[in-house]
Amino acid sequence: MFEVKDIRETALAENPIVERMSQYNHEQLLFCNDNATGLRAIIAVHNTVLGPALGGTRMWAYNSELEALTDVLRLSRGMTYKNSISGLNLGGGKAVIIGDARKHKNEALMRRFGKFVNSLGGKYITAEDVGISTADMSWVNMETNHVVGLPGKSGDPSPVTAYGVYMGMKAAAKLQFGSDSLSGKKIAVQGVGHVGGYLVSHLAKEGAQIFVTDIHEETLKRVASANKATVVGLDEIYDVDMDIYAPCALGATVNDDTLAKLKCSIIAGAANNQLKNEVVHGEVVRDKGIIYVPDFMLNAGGVINCYAEVKGFTADWAMSKAEEIYNRTISIINRSKESNIPTYKIANTMAEERINAIGNIKLPM
Repeated sequence: MFEVKDIRETALAENPIVERMSQYNHEQLLFCNDNATGLRAIIAVHNTVLGPALGGTRMWAYNSELEALTDVLRLSRGMTYKNSISGLNLGGGKAVIIGDARKHKNEALMRRFGKFVNSLGGKYITAEDVGISTADMSWVNMETNHVVGLPGKSGDPSPVTAYGVYMGMKAAAKLQFGSDSLSGKKIAVQGVGHVGGYLVSHLAKEGAQIFVTDIHEETLKRVASANKATVVGLDEIYDVDMDIYAPCALGATVNDDTLAKLKCSIIAGAANNQLKNEVVHGEVVRDKGIIYVPDFMLNAGGVINCYAEVKGFTADWAMSKAEEIYNRTISIINRSKESNIPTYKIANTMAEERINAIGNIKLPM
């Protein structure tokens, strides 16, 4: 007969998923499958110390289930930190649906996903993300009330996200170049979907010189034409002579290969998990003299918008809250310079300190 310790060790050895969860102390994973609709999804709840876990649902044609698992674990952890550093009473969670949103998404699939969200009893609140629209959230809402970002309410969070990124980018420019004006600055925006498109609009109005790329040709042409931006190839974006690199698509684009090419002084974009390995590449960007604005802090406008819907706050409140990202960026960069600690680590510490403080509150005896 096995001892309890032996059973646990055997289970861990045979189940790397549990090991992956324990690496960043995730609370719960829900694997969702429905043969009738073709739904395959994963919901990750990372931390609920500050409140229910809120984070969007992403639909993407992942190359493997392992890739999807890795993404949802990283994204949900990022949401915990994002909500904490933004001062929101929310925990962190995320969901991914495996599939091509342009081919496989339909009402039945989204409503079935809504049933899985509902099964968590409010521990996870979902919203839109890559590949998902506010209309899709309406389908989810038919099966659960634990959804935000709905039409007629807070709606599409992308404008608020883009505004926060724009504010943080200007703050980084102030410390790196001596002025927060982006007029004449060469800015490469990778990904011009919902958030990237709105960001490009802000940059164009200020007179920046913009370079853009995207996997969707129609979207790319439309955004470039509307904002007089220069279109470059997907791989060519890293070779552009630029002042600011703004990754606004998927994560891990700041890595060994790209850092050998990038000619920028600032990295500030809307994508999640931009550093492929935050410990390694967070140090590299600092050593290169590049200001990296921590992504989960910079792109918090979307979740701020969702929080406003949860609490019944106004759209003006959400935009005002997103504007605070400017001063928060200044604070993180200054603390990084003073302590010689990478910006990602400063931001992580700030988020963790709030979580730990709230988690340690004791009820009176």
